[in-house]
Amino acid sequence: MTHPTRLDKRLVELLGCSRAEARQYIEGGWVSVDGQIVEAPQTMVTTETVKLDPEASAEAAEPATLLLHKPAGIDAAATAALLEPDRRAATDETGVRPLHRHFQRLVALAPLEDMASGLVVFSQDWRVRRLLQEDLPGLEQEFVVEVQGTASPWALSRLAHGLAYRGRTLPPCKVSWQSENRLRFAIKDVQPGQLQDMCRQAGLEATGLRRLRIGRIGLSKMPEGQWRYLGDGRF
Repeated sequence: MTHPTRLDKRLVELLGCSRAEARQYIEGGWVSVDGQIVEAPQTMVTTETVKLDPEASAEAAEPATLLLHKPAGIDAAATAALLEPDRRAATDETGVRPLHRHFQRLVALAPLEDMASGLVVFSQDWRVRRLLQEDLPGLEQEFVVEVQGTASPWALSRLAHGLAYRGRTLPPCKVSWQSENRLRFAIKDVQPGQLQDMCRQAGLEATGLRRLRIGRIGLSKMPEGQWRYLGDGRF
């Protein structure tokens, strides 16, 4: 009778590699057991067929950063629940191989208000976390705001310069009309509720809010409720 043994130990026997290399292969999604990818080195095997992908690399898997197109009207917990493998956008051209570990210990960065939709970032990467936690105020963000009401002739100039929010004088930003009921903002250090209040000060009511871009990273054509990997992009 064949006794059960750990998958990483079986791989060492098959390849003659070190135990550490075997774990890297397995956790990197390069090892299959009877044709199914297994990412847990402690998985017990007996007579199953264990194979290593010919393109396997023993390098540690890079931490993942996922970009989600958040729908409006859902809170942070429900937003995170959308990060499932089958919700990966078909427009994702990064070539990143999805691993189970990519969906663990993700931290939400630059979150959106519940009523807002658009780009939200989740990351395991400490470098991305530090950037979006410490340097976010200096990154330009782009929003489209649905509005209703009659704008005065000076609405754009007032929105772009001269307003205050919660006692803080706001720095200049770029504002333009995208359509008769849609404003486009390119703005830094935006706070929750700020865009709605700015519109209110200009005599308009904000009825919808969507974030299109953080720094150089945008939604592109990613459908609502789906996600893609950041890949080699930089904020």
